[in-house]
Amino acid sequence: MRKSWTERGKVYLRLMRADKPIGTLLLLWPTLWALWIAGNGRPTWYLVILFMLGTFLMRSAGCVVNDFADRNFDGAVERTKMRPFAQGEVTPREAFALCVVLCLLAMLCLIPMNRLTWLMSLPALFLAVTYPFTKRFFPLPQLYLGLAYSFGIPMAFAAQAGTVPPLAWLLFFANVAWTLAYDTIYAIADKPDDLKIGIKTSAVTFGDHDVAWVMFFHVLFAVLMAVAGYLIQASWVYWLAWCVALVMQLSQYFRIRSRDRMACFHTFLFNNRVGLVLFVGVWLHYVLQAA
Repeated sequence: MRKSWTERGKVYLRLMRADKPIGTLLLLWPTLWALWIAGNGRPTWYLVILFMLGTFLMRSAGCVVNDFADRNFDGAVERTKMRPFAQGEVTPREAFALCVVLCLLAMLCLIPMNRLTWLMSLPALFLAVTYPFTKRFFPLPQLYLGLAYSFGIPMAFAAQAGTVPPLAWLLFFANVAWTLAYDTIYAIADKPDDLKIGIKTSAVTFGDHDVAWVMFFHVLFAVLMAVAGYLIQASWVYWLAWCVALVMQLSQYFRIRSRDRMACFHTFLFNNRVGLVLFVGVWLHYVLQAA
């Protein structure tokens, strides 16, 4: 029986993970850090709105491509067996059309922006749509995801300041490290299934040292964000937020060391709060600076 437009719309929203905003939030917080820093605490508000919308659209497009790439595997993984492709609710042609529409809408968000931002969007788009296929051959696809998830940072600097300074690339690599940390935790939750079906992930590559590597990347992220704080001459409120975020990151060790599937999944979700705390620290720094 052919689905109604309402039913198909619900399937497409699930395919886009519109019901699971965690990916959008993890992608958004670093972009907001960059916009606030590039704008010296006063980013152009239409840029903030456009970047928020573009983040949602590109994350959604990435999810569609991801499910297309994993359509023959998701049914064998406990966490993903209810996804639309695994349930036979969507066709590759529908997914392709939806991805094209989402990318075109994301491109519309770039119209008011400068040429440099348009140029920076090209590698961002390439990384977003090719990441899902790296799990077939690349031993650290989470590193590739980190690059994709971090390109909003130089794009934000390009749009707001018209340039991409070294500070932007420092934030870029800090976010790559953070992404490696939280997405390896995500991969630990799926590790038994991934080993069975032959998917490559950082959790599989790191083997018994997966938790140790997670903590290394968390600490590396914290160190790079401390350097960023020094470069912007951050006030005490940023450093307070940095300390809170560091404690939140270090505490994750006690949640993931058992490698329990649900504990790892909830710890992955917990990283959204790390991004939020650091954004509040950046925002309040500039509020105090302007006072």
